[in-house]
Amino acid sequence: MAQQVFINLAVDDLERSKTFFAALGYSFNAQFTNESAACMVISDTIYVMLLVKPFFQSFTDKALCDANTHTEILTCLSCESREQVDALVAKALAAGGKALREPKDYGFMYGHGFEDLDGHLWELMYMDPAHVQS
Repeated sequence: MAQQVFINLAVDDLERSKTFFAALGYSFNAQFTNESAACMVISDTIYVMLLVKPFFQSFTDKALCDANTHTEILTCLSCESREQVDALVAKALAAGGKALREPKDYGFMYGHGFEDLDGHLWELMYMDPAHVQS
């Protein structure tokens, strides 16, 4: 069985966050979605749990940070092409997100990113498979 990754993010407004990520093309697993949480499907092994802040807080005794003023995590997703990187950033901006900075082009690797509606940072990167050593 392949190992799975579940990223948990605190959100202010679950429906607003679901609408934002749906605009980027992501779907949600209804079996693990309710009024407090939504399971966003990134791939068959990567999921993002969008959790309303009171529910998220029930998993930790630590104070939650405000992702609009502090960086808690920088999630980086690989893309299949430079065009996919740019298309996802464009969708995020059209849905109300903010660009992190200008795209970075390293020749063999290209990246860009966005900030979602709750201030979480998302990097998107394409790496030319011909330059990846195994």
